[in-house]
Amino acid sequence: MNNESMTLLGVVIMGGLAGWISGLLMKGSGFGLFGNIVVGILGAIFGGWLFRQLGITTGTEFLSSLITAVVGAMSLLFLISLVKRKR
Repeated sequence: MNNESMTLLGVVIMGGLAGWISGLLMKGSGFGLFGNIVVGILGAIFGGWLFRQLGITTGTEFLSSLITAVVGAMSLLFLISLVKRKR
């Protein structure tokens, strides 16, 4: 495997973990394996943006990246639940 495919695999694994953990913490807000990966990846992007806006730096290690992704995914799940309630 080349470095680029390892990076993509890492993103998918990180997204899956972040989505799964945030689904557990948000008590049943998970969307299955594929949904958790998508929520985790989008959450990582949102969490990175949110942390930058707040001036929070977490570093580049696996655990700090996972925390950022989980916080972002939980925020995303919370926003989704707000939208669902209004319908």
